[in-house]
Amino acid sequence: MSRIGNKAIPVPSGVTVNISGPAVKVSGPKGSLDWTLPAPIEAGLDGSDVVVKRADNQPRSKALHGLSRALVANMIEGVHKGYEKKMEIYGTGYGCKLAGKQLYLNVGFMGRGFGKPAQFMVDIPAGLTVTVENEAARGESDPARFTVTGIDKQLVGNFCAEVRKLRKPEPYKGKGIRYHGEQVRRKAGKVFAGGG
Repeated sequence: MSRIGNKAIPVPSGVTVNISGPAVKVSGPKGSLDWTLPAPIEAGLDGSDVVVKRADNQPRSKALHGLSRALVANMIEGVHKGYEKKMEIYGTGYGCKLAGKQLYLNVGFMGRGFGKPAQFMVDIPAGLTVTVENEAARGESDPARFTVTGIDKQLVGNFCAEVRKLRKPEPYKGKGIRYHGEQVRRKAGKVFAGGG
């Protein structure tokens, strides 16, 4: 059984944690986040550490104990260092660019009529920053790359997952949107036997 909930969370210098009942507010050089602890869970400061406790040993309390501890630790890490995910777009003619607070994606889908490619305009949520790698510096066989950064781990991960869903990597040529370093299991194409 995991004992993650019992681990104290060290608070780095430059980060302040305010706990008022179930409300937890964390501020640091990157920004501030707040969250409300679920009912049976309590948190407090022990010197320069945050300690998360549970009121009883019910299965639900145990599950929420570890979850709450992890979420508070993620908040502290987010306001101190921030989170980032790198994404890559593989495919001939595929690419991306920024247009204000939107990410413009060209991922090969064909629109209605005249064979024009349909584009995706994805709104970038408040609290996230998206940077696109310079197209001119990209080689012909290199994927298009963009990076998503923010202080909220869940927001960063959810946005990247939603973008990846628009064109998941396909197993034959590997075309699509994927996380940096993600391995795509490839399949061999169909082989047609010659007539004899």
